[in-house]
Amino acid sequence: MGHRFDPVILREYDIRGTVGATLFEDDAYAIGRGFGSVVVGAGGKTICVGLDGRTTSPGLEARLVQGLTECGLDVLRVGLGPSPLLYFSVHHLGADAGVMVTGSHNPKEHNGFKMMLGTHSFFGEDITALGARAEAGDYVDGAGSATDVDTITAYLAEQAAVYADAPENPPSVVWDPGNGSAGDIVSALVKRLPGRHVLINADIDGTFPAHHPDPTVPENLVQLQHAIADNKCDLGIALDGDGDRIGVIDGRGRILWSDQLLALLARDVLLAHPGAPVIADVKSSSALFSEIDRLGGKPIMWRTGHSLIKKKMADEKAPLAGEMSGHIFFADRYYGFDDAVYAGVRLLAHLARTGTTLAALYDELPGLVNTPELRFDCADDRKFDVIKELKARLAASGAEVNDIDGVRVTTSDGWWLVRASNTQAVLVARAEAENETALAALKSEMAAALAASGVELPD
Repeated sequence: MGHRFDPVILREYDIRGTVGATLFEDDAYAIGRGFGSVVVGAGGKTICVGLDGRTTSPGLEARLVQGLTECGLDVLRVGLGPSPLLYFSVHHLGADAGVMVTGSHNPKEHNGFKMMLGTHSFFGEDITALGARAEAGDYVDGAGSATDVDTITAYLAEQAAVYADAPENPPSVVWDPGNGSAGDIVSALVKRLPGRHVLINADIDGTFPAHHPDPTVPENLVQLQHAIADNKCDLGIALDGDGDRIGVIDGRGRILWSDQLLALLARDVLLAHPGAPVIADVKSSSALFSEIDRLGGKPIMWRTGHSLIKKKMADEKAPLAGEMSGHIFFADRYYGFDDAVYAGVRLLAHLARTGTTLAALYDELPGLVNTPELRFDCADDRKFDVIKELKARLAASGAEVNDIDGVRVTTSDGWWLVRASNTQAVLVARAEAENETALAALKSEMAAALAASGVELPD
């Protein structure tokens, strides 16, 4: 029999919803049957499955595994851990596919599924087709198995090896896994790393008692800022609910946004890969693209979305990429997926080898001013129309527009961006300039452009 998903859970990059409202355990079973049939149809026999620490994840994982085994697949259960552990497991074990049960950085009531076919993301039209397959009940039948496997040992060894050549005085760091699924991994890893490491919120707790598990929101980093000061550490590293997004704070309590972090990491990577492309999403600072160019790299601006970035990395053979949401992707000495733990260790190793502090590197960055990422409600059936209307009016006005993902408008004052989120009923906006006066002019221009489509820009 076929199964119909609530259409709101079939997102661009993954499947995600509110448990008990739009997402149910029967959906997990249907995903297992549908995606399992895709894997078998592609010649696959084995699939890795992992889960995060949310209270609803065990039930969803069990039904998912049931659906996968009924397709004839042998399921390798890697257990509780971050999404990057699942990605790593697919590579390490040579599995034919992978599914991670996770609500990522979203509130505790949410949950979902991230999928890999081979070592590539399963997203976009693939997810749409999966929904149609489930509704038609187009499943293959078989009798597979489920086995618990340990990939954490190999994963930890690979992370620790990054820091193997650290000098005698490595930086001191506070880690905040945010009670997310990377907590146990970080707790075990720091015992293998040189230097002084302080952990807060390392216990995995799917209710997220300390703060919301999204390190791109400043209010979620306040506790980490206090811990850095109290422990007199050189920096702090925060992770999101499933360990694929990173937030970084220097020893003076200043937040390094992902484009700033990517600019620092590019220094190390481009030494090993001179002239290589480095990819960043359309929300990133113009200073990042200028810095990549200054370092001798090839800056590429691309669409927002971890699946889209990973595919572009593979197409361009880029050793490094990132996006403002905190995803950092290394193909240099790694696998090309987003892993906040790995990005954090690479940062620590870079600081240790160069003998400098993160605060000193922060002071070297260009002093541009910008808005935070502004996210404001706009109905799913309206948000993309707003972008089309903006494009049409801007084209008619002769504005300088990059429309690879929404509209990014460059003026003499700087740039502003409006794009439609692929995962939520919101529009996303950002602006950047050399000074506050220029930034105010950009914000006024952006507000006027949105007002012409009946949309009010928030303060």
